[in-house]
Amino acid sequence: MSDNIDQSRRNILNTLALGVAFAQLGALSGVRAQTPATSGHTTFASLKQIKTGVLDVGYAEDGPSDGPPVLLLHGWPYDIHSYVDVAPLLARAGYRVIVPYLRGYGTTRFLSAETPRNGQQAALAVDIIAFMDALRIEKAVIGAYDWGARTADIIAALWPERCKALVSVSGYLIGSQELNKTPLPPKAELQWWYQYYFATKRGAAGYAKYTHDFARLIWELASPRWRFDDATFARSAAALDNPDHVAVSIHNYRWRLGLVQGEPRFDEIEKKLAGFPSIGVPTITIEGDANGAPHPDPSAYAKRFTGKYEHRLFTGGIGHNAPQEAPEQFAKAVIDVDRL
Repeated sequence: MSDNIDQSRRNILNTLALGVAFAQLGALSGVRAQTPATSGHTTFASLKQIKTGVLDVGYAEDGPSDGPPVLLLHGWPYDIHSYVDVAPLLARAGYRVIVPYLRGYGTTRFLSAETPRNGQQAALAVDIIAFMDALRIEKAVIGAYDWGARTADIIAALWPERCKALVSVSGYLIGSQELNKTPLPPKAELQWWYQYYFATKRGAAGYAKYTHDFARLIWELASPRWRFDDATFARSAAALDNPDHVAVSIHNYRWRLGLVQGEPRFDEIEKKLAGFPSIGVPTITIEGDANGAPHPDPSAYAKRFTGKYEHRLFTGGIGHNAPQEAPEQFAKAVIDVDRL
């Protein structure tokens, strides 16, 4: 009897917290997103490690342990601090918020020196499924951008039973080596300059030597109106000092161009992805009005989402790293998609 009462109290408190969060975030729905010089938070509630598949994954966690789980996935060359302001907003709304370092970032490490430092899209998606298994999370709302959004899209498409709902910056990012053989117009190719740089020995050596300088340049190009300060950049740049970061990054971009092979164990997954499977889970896609990174037009991918769907444009100079540049709007999208 007492257990039932305690659970009822927790449900009531979670409902009240969610109501407060909706009220706070709802007030922002008509407000243009801003690009603050610094973030409101610099650290997470807790940092943890867990062994999952081929990795020992480092991750941040916030919110009640029995709250509905939300996974937030970062991109390249960023890290979990993209969500340092989003996480507490969702935690106050009653969610259990989990933000893992992807392979090659932060405190995430390969368990074996023999494991290929593989950056292909299927490998990253399988990492997150193994991560969810290790944490005994059957299903979660997933929010993401860049590499993280591609990973989230793959999970939503191939393992929809694991994805309750999806928030994806720049929409549908699933790719294939065959599609990447198609030449793009010159201006579009120019945006991918670093991909071709990484295809060379000089590019790999240059990224290894100037990793932080390279990352800062990408940040500036991808978010030309984001006024981040040195401390904000330094917190994320530290994650790029991971011993496998360069190898995973270079492999990722070379694999896209078909210059290197992936692992045979992912062949069946890649075959499915090459068919560009639709995504049927409730989805909100996001684009920033000042995204300087390569990204598709929303009209090009809207039909890929066959379930409940909404697209949102973040205005006010929001670039590629939408969750860090517009944390209130991103958190609201996560809460809203959970109710679609």
